[in-house]
Amino acid sequence: MNQIARTTAPPEALFKPQIRLDGQVGDEMLRQFKDEFARAEGGPDPIVLELTTFGGDADVGRRIATDIRLFRQHTGRRPLFFGKAVVYSAGVTIMAAFPREDRWLARGASLLIHCRSLAKTLDFQEPLAQARKRVEALLNEIDVGLDLEREGFEELIDGSRVSMDELRERAQTNWYVAADEALQLGLIGGVV
Repeated sequence: MNQIARTTAPPEALFKPQIRLDGQVGDEMLRQFKDEFARAEGGPDPIVLELTTFGGDADVGRRIATDIRLFRQHTGRRPLFFGKAVVYSAGVTIMAAFPREDRWLARGASLLIHCRSLAKTLDFQEPLAQARKRVEALLNEIDVGLDLEREGFEELIDGSRVSMDELRERAQTNWYVAADEALQLGLIGGVV
């Protein structure tokens, strides 16, 4: 078995998650997360976040991930992640906020890792100086998106066998990763 793969039994807490998020990553999920996380903070360790999602708003995923990261840093506590069925796109962003050894997937679950994308059309019917400013603004938006993508990818692969070059290559065309493969690659701590 690969050295990175976890051989210990999963924590019993995985089977009694205090935070259960299902559906699209968006404003409704953020509200639910904040409510359930506020209740779980005063409870026993470890706090377990269970997630099933086909993805959604990347920036809402980043917001949830930031809350988890800050909680860990501020309290020293180690919440656990438990992905069930599908953890796609913005869901992987949330998962990446947990250290590799605190990420668990249910057997048969899968991840979808892809690059940030942009859907925008520019229509120019203006003086060139104004058009140039609009293009520069778009380039700034793209640069910020690429920086956020890099930061998220670094967090996701920290401690794994996946290089940044490999991740970027595979993420260009939607990389679907089964739970067992994620374990062998060291992207997660265990499969249940």
